[in-house]
Amino acid sequence: MNSTDRNIGTSELTGLEALYFALIDSKVEMVTGVAGFPVTAVMNYFEKNLGSDIPTLWMTNEKVALEAALGASISGKRALVLTKHVGMNVLSDPLVTAVTHTIGAGVVIIAGDDPGVRASQNEQDSRWYGEVAEVAVFDPSNPDAAYSSLTRAFELSESTKTPVIVRITDRLEKATGPVTRSDNFRKTEVTFDRSIWELTMRGKHQHFHINVQPLLVDEAENTSLTRSVKAGKTGIISSGYPSLLVDELLSEKQLEVSHLSLNVVSPPPIRKLRDFISDHEKVLVVEESEAFIESHISICGNVLGKMTGHLPYGRIEKEQIGFAIENFDKEKITEYTFIETIKGRGSRSLCEDCLFMPVYRMLHDLNILIAGDMGCSIRSAPAPLEAVDVGFALGAAISTAIGFDKKSVAVIGDFGLSHSGIVGLINAIENKRDVLVMVLDNRTAAMTGGQSTPDLTDAVKALCDDVTVFEFNDPEVAGSRIGELEELVRDKLSVKGVSVIYVRADCVLYR
Repeated sequence: MNSTDRNIGTSELTGLEALYFALIDSKVEMVTGVAGFPVTAVMNYFEKNLGSDIPTLWMTNEKVALEAALGASISGKRALVLTKHVGMNVLSDPLVTAVTHTIGAGVVIIAGDDPGVRASQNEQDSRWYGEVAEVAVFDPSNPDAAYSSLTRAFELSESTKTPVIVRITDRLEKATGPVTRSDNFRKTEVTFDRSIWELTMRGKHQHFHINVQPLLVDEAENTSLTRSVKAGKTGIISSGYPSLLVDELLSEKQLEVSHLSLNVVSPPPIRKLRDFISDHEKVLVVEESEAFIESHISICGNVLGKMTGHLPYGRIEKEQIGFAIENFDKEKITEYTFIETIKGRGSRSLCEDCLFMPVYRMLHDLNILIAGDMGCSIRSAPAPLEAVDVGFALGAAISTAIGFDKKSVAVIGDFGLSHSGIVGLINAIENKRDVLVMVLDNRTAAMTGGQSTPDLTDAVKALCDDVTVFEFNDPEVAGSRIGELEELVRDKLSVKGVSVIYVRADCVLYR
């Protein structure tokens, strides 16, 4: 199929393809995104297949990505934002405000979660942002549910005048199944109603709770996307990709276990959950990554899940669900005590031929605190390199280093600098802090697929008086110049104020 194919029917699609056709059928007019697993694959697919018909804009920062989508919404254009779970933290500021500010045309955020932490700095569950921001969250389980969730999310966004979150995972993107497309969607004519400014900020929140929240609760309780099968005295409540695993297991084992598969998980459908729980002697909650649903119903007493030890936190596998079912009779179990180590899993270090490798070895030998950043440098923290000591968030290295008790090094990539690190640099200069910023500049977002990055060299020079550009691109020259670079670093560490050293070298993966 392609974007002009309007033969509506049922086709075997992947979850990724289902999201693409939902975007097409929903008449979305702008897509913004920030690279990161697992949404990079989604953005790449959209970019490849949409061509120039619909703008697909790679952004350096999730806050900006959502704000651009909100601007499109205000002017009557449906917009989609793609971000990985940690990006939800960055865009949460405009998200929370947008709910009571109200919007125009539909805005949907696809939040890509990473259960099992395959390619992220933490294991985080985006469903909690439904409660933080008071927005609806869809958690589809298969390609057909992904299609229906995204198309419905745009409709709900417009009827409630709020953004809506659709949570996905890598396994949902790759899952295959029949998907039924619909031709009932019309181009939206919704624009922003500025009469909301007749209300105070408190009044806007009151308006939300009186007029909007009931619509969200009704959606959660009565959505046709929820599936329920009554089959025994014990039951399973699930959401997201684990629902597919539950379906497969119950079918393979021919188990008489009821199954309530939720699609809208925020607001939690409390009435539906209570009714299901009261009909069963024991209920198991199967979900990724945190005990989100379970935490809302654990007070009922007959609920099992992560909090009782029946399932692990994070990624869920089919055999773990089977084990939990076998232990329905136990109130608590202690099965999942394994703690993963780098030694046990195997190291994921830098590329062996990375041109920055001598730089990391030099940093190790400085014997001072080194603030790292998300991206390649975070892989230099464990042995054998042990170059950087801390790494909290993308763009955080400079801000972290200005809190150290003496002048130290902040190692940041060019993407991290443009994402949010530049703000840390501004604060370091404004507050006259002592810090040496080393920008490892390969003009590439190497950890997220090789996207190009903006060149901020001139902007940095305009901000800071002490900027040195150090070319490190030739492997033969790099080895001989490392002593020169180390001398420069030690010299800059001995003077007060903010110093910046740009170390430039091509990324060996993407040059």
